[in-house]
Amino acid sequence: MRAVVCNEFGPIEQLTLEDRPDPAAGRGEIVVEVHAAGVNFPDGLTVRGEYQVKPPCPFTPGSEVAGIVRQLGEGVSRLAIGDRVVALCGMGGFAEQVTAQADRAMRLPDNMDFETASGFMLVYGTSLHGLQECGRLQAGETLLVLGAAGGVGLAAVEVGRAMGARVIAAASSDEKLALARTHGAELTINYATADLKTELKRIAPAGVDVVYDPVGGALTEAAVRGLAWGGRLLVVGFAAGDIPKLPLNLLLLREGEAKGVFWGTWTQRDPAAHARNVKQLFDWFSAGAVKPHVSAAYPLEKTSDALAEVMGRRAQGKVVVVPTR
Repeated sequence: MRAVVCNEFGPIEQLTLEDRPDPAAGRGEIVVEVHAAGVNFPDGLTVRGEYQVKPPCPFTPGSEVAGIVRQLGEGVSRLAIGDRVVALCGMGGFAEQVTAQADRAMRLPDNMDFETASGFMLVYGTSLHGLQECGRLQAGETLLVLGAAGGVGLAAVEVGRAMGARVIAAASSDEKLALARTHGAELTINYATADLKTELKRIAPAGVDVVYDPVGGALTEAAVRGLAWGGRLLVVGFAAGDIPKLPLNLLLLREGEAKGVFWGTWTQRDPAAHARNVKQLFDWFSAGAVKPHVSAAYPLEKTSDALAEVMGRRAQGKVVVVPTR
């Protein structure tokens, strides 16, 4: 099979496309024929050696895939060969085949295609867990989403709307904000042309109840200054590249909270709750309450370009890799 390989940590342009042995399913595993793989910010960080987890080189990046089950390992009975699935593989997704733990794979709804599925689970799973379990978002509350046109940000806009919140989308261009509005944002802020703190005071004078922040950098403090009494900051990621230092008096004065969102580990620590969230997300998708936006699909040999689009914060919605010959 063909696979994208990182032989040493460094620029994503150093990734190579190589022939590798076909994988075999071990106990409790499946082999998935990959029809599409989601591209996520942590994938690029991992290639550059900047993520919390540093796999031994060489390795194939790519953490979520959609495709068809081709092998079952010993002890696997929940799935069958030929099933259409989305799988969280952790590593190895940018390839024609990949192994995954069977309990990390879910059958797809009949009306969900592979490209949509490959960019669905991580961003929507993170958003629902963040807003529901971590942020305790309630219907009627006000939600501010930073980076609202990226994969995880746009998912948070839709999930927040599905949960009954009033959603304010903040992004770096009018084009991105127009996309956020089509996915449920009620109000928008262009933080490239306007001051975020000033605009929040203008459009949400009572403050926002939850801030969903996958961006970090200078935006975090400005957003926290716009929190309502008892407001919650959700720390999702640092796409801006800088981990902010927050004056804690800002939380004290509002009885506010800062809460980290680490969905991947949470799914393993509370698999029953994760399963309930997956069912809720699939139900919302089938009902049309969430409509994933795949903005670009790259062939396997262009994986570096796909990662560059995501890492450069140019993506609107999800970017996926589609293995083709």
